[in-house]
Amino acid sequence: MVSKGMLWWFAAGGLSLAAFGQNAQRPGGRLSTIAAIPNDPLEMVTGPIQVADTPASREAVLQLLARARSSYALRSAGRGYDLKITFTVNSGGQTDYDGAWEMEDLFDPAQGLRWTAKAAAGFAITGIFSNGMFYAHGTATTIPLRLQEARAALFDPIPSSESVDRELIRTSTGTFHGAPVTCVLLSSSGSDTTSTPGRRWEETEECIDPQSGLLQVHSQVPGRYYAYDYSNGPQLGARLLPRNVIVAEAGKVVSRISVDSLRDLPAADPSLFVPTAEMKESGRAIGMAAAQKISRVFGQGPLTSGMTARPVCVFGLVTAAGQLVEAHSLQPSDPNSPAAVEAAKRINFAPTAPLGAPLQQHFVFIIEKFVTSQ
Repeated sequence: MVSKGMLWWFAAGGLSLAAFGQNAQRPGGRLSTIAAIPNDPLEMVTGPIQVADTPASREAVLQLLARARSSYALRSAGRGYDLKITFTVNSGGQTDYDGAWEMEDLFDPAQGLRWTAKAAAGFAITGIFSNGMFYAHGTATTIPLRLQEARAALFDPIPSSESVDRELIRTSTGTFHGAPVTCVLLSSSGSDTTSTPGRRWEETEECIDPQSGLLQVHSQVPGRYYAYDYSNGPQLGARLLPRNVIVAEAGKVVSRISVDSLRDLPAADPSLFVPTAEMKESGRAIGMAAAQKISRVFGQGPLTSGMTARPVCVFGLVTAAGQLVEAHSLQPSDPNSPAAVEAAKRINFAPTAPLGAPLQQHFVFIIEKFVTSQ
């Protein structure tokens, strides 16, 4: 049987909630105001907010998240499948490999997982997990941001109950495509516990249809959203995947993902799960780990109570070597966007993992708070 430990390498789309509170702090002062998040067609949290601060209310949220998460847990079903996906990227050159993509996952619970992806713009990769080892061979060692994004959207997009259980949980209600949704807002346990109106910059947002239990909108930071459409979605037993997913940044659709087919695979060809000589020569493959979120005040000097912070979020990919690539602002119309991106590039992301630990790449969200006196 394939170890559950393999799942993170091929899919991880969760978030390491390293965010700080809504009131940005630095020695010497405390801000009194943080600018509201920008309006967005996919931002669902616009009404009253409640804090889940009792065991019963927190358990209800955890069950809601677990139900939504189960629909995407294909490999835990214990049956083989062949999943085919296409997606088209239109980032306007902000990230690599715009254009058409194809991706396929072949899974056999007794043999392992084989996945392939290729872009019309020239990138290609084949990955194999078998017998407790994972290998890959591609045109580049780093998996491009939009490819990792597509996998994150379809495999475990919601944080695990274990990680959420220690975080601050707030909830709100909204409407998506005419149907009610329950939106769960997650941030670090040190965040302000009041039921202040509106989503906070550090909060991850999961909006779920309480009737079907299906995830509708997922947003790790304001300005970036996954929106799910389950019309005629393919099923594997009780698991239902969306037929289409859009990825939007700053109100613009940057990727359109289509789940073309999902079919049972009773017995796969064993040769598909044998690593090639090139894979073995390359050694252990680079993993796709959980995202990191950083929140910090931009600038120097003491803070005063009359100051206002205007955040800009930079989104990028940290390679296994600790290099920030494909970084861009999720608030491109903000005049501080260029400075935010440049500041993000100066952060030291040098790997700190012990010698011999698996190499990993991961998303990073850097919320830069630019302070003004007004």
